[in-house]
Amino acid sequence: MNRDDIQVGLSYSDVLLVPRRSSVGSRKAVDTKSAITKGITLNVPIITANMDTVTESAMAIAIATEGGLGIIHRFMSIDREAEEVMRVKRSTAYITYKPYSIGKNVSIGEARAMMDKMEVSGLLVVDKSNHLLGILSDRDMRFTKNDKEHVSEAMTPRKKLVVGEPGIRMDRALDIIDRNRLEKLPLVDRNDVVRGLITSKDIYKRIRSEKSAMDRKGRLLAGAAIGTRGDYVERAQALASAGADAIVLDIAHGHSDSVIAAIKAVKKEIPDVAIVAGNVATAEGTADLITAGADVIKVGIGPGAACTTRRVTGAGMPQLTAVMDCSDAAESSGVNVIADGGIKESGDITKALAAGAAAVMSGSLFAGTDESPGFFVVRQGIKYKAYRGMSSFGANISRKKLDKDIIDPQEAFDIVPEGVESSVPYKGSVREVVYQLVGGVRSGMSYCGAANLAELRKNAKFIRLTESAMKESYDKLKE
Repeated sequence: MNRDDIQVGLSYSDVLLVPRRSSVGSRKAVDTKSAITKGITLNVPIITANMDTVTESAMAIAIATEGGLGIIHRFMSIDREAEEVMRVKRSTAYITYKPYSIGKNVSIGEARAMMDKMEVSGLLVVDKSNHLLGILSDRDMRFTKNDKEHVSEAMTPRKKLVVGEPGIRMDRALDIIDRNRLEKLPLVDRNDVVRGLITSKDIYKRIRSEKSAMDRKGRLLAGAAIGTRGDYVERAQALASAGADAIVLDIAHGHSDSVIAAIKAVKKEIPDVAIVAGNVATAEGTADLITAGADVIKVGIGPGAACTTRRVTGAGMPQLTAVMDCSDAAESSGVNVIADGGIKESGDITKALAAGAAAVMSGSLFAGTDESPGFFVVRQGIKYKAYRGMSSFGANISRKKLDKDIIDPQEAFDIVPEGVESSVPYKGSVREVVYQLVGGVRSGMSYCGAANLAELRKNAKFIRLTESAMKESYDKLKE
């Protein structure tokens, strides 16, 4: 190739945003709302990565409550991933349209097990036609010593229940709940068929959740990942049925025939669910995935803290340049990009958004929080949690175990990892992490004279740093 054709690539640490004249009086006046695609608007443009040490339902609930979005990883069975999505969707919706239910002849022991598994405090008791027969709650079972008793012997029967009509307004439901001191308000039609459930806990959560990222039904937003081989279409259908707002095609090199084929196959089966595809790092890759039908493009080849793709393969693109190139290519189609990886601190988020990203995705910033999967360990008095890249050796083994119980030693030998496995220090709650990150982004936007993301992209001006300027900017603790 011609040496003159070699492009200069920039990462976030290679540049700073030039301060501009600002009429923003306070960072509190800055609006960080971002529409990722139709039906998905985030109040803070932050997405937690679909990594098995980062995002399951607890993380997805926490980040959506703070205004962002969580993408549940795919290293589990289809049924379990769908259940993780349902946990998110049920967590704050003031109406649960498919409440957990049980038959009257089931044993108390089975009911306890189901309630423990679903993490609920009560079950509707219904017949085969879904007619309401009663409610079984923790309180009903509190003094039941015989787990072999039938549910019908312990439940609160239908004649003692207060119910509401389908589609009841929240203010009316709240009035009924307050007036009758209820924990649960079943919704039934004229034939006494169950059409939904409202709990006092959920309705009060809904009232307090102004900053949460929600769907049109008042439920927290949730995304989930799939692969591009095997049962990926079946998995996508199950996740869509569970209520997933976005399906993320999870593959390291997204500019490939397999991803293009997968986008078309999934889009054909679930046309109304947003498809996030990637990862890519070029304008060409972005254009091809948009042509295939992707609704959002995920950008980033190798910038993540736990990713070693660039060192192992020699391939990649510095992240700031990748975001700029891909967002420029997507703009004419009205498609947004997500900047995935390379975010070390809040200033990098501001730079990514200024470069054209509608949101950023990160794993490392949220690994080690209370809500990330796994257990804490203590070493020399410091708490840690596991964190690994999804192309690491362990993640590759987990992927293979989904398909078979026994892995041939040769299969393990043939794995060439493109990620690392490590542990990260305890970081506190997701709420605390997001508060600090968003505060930094708001301040960064105010320095650019931007009251919202559209103004940030319009006003942003980057300046490239020399080596001494980098030291001046980033080596404060080394002086």
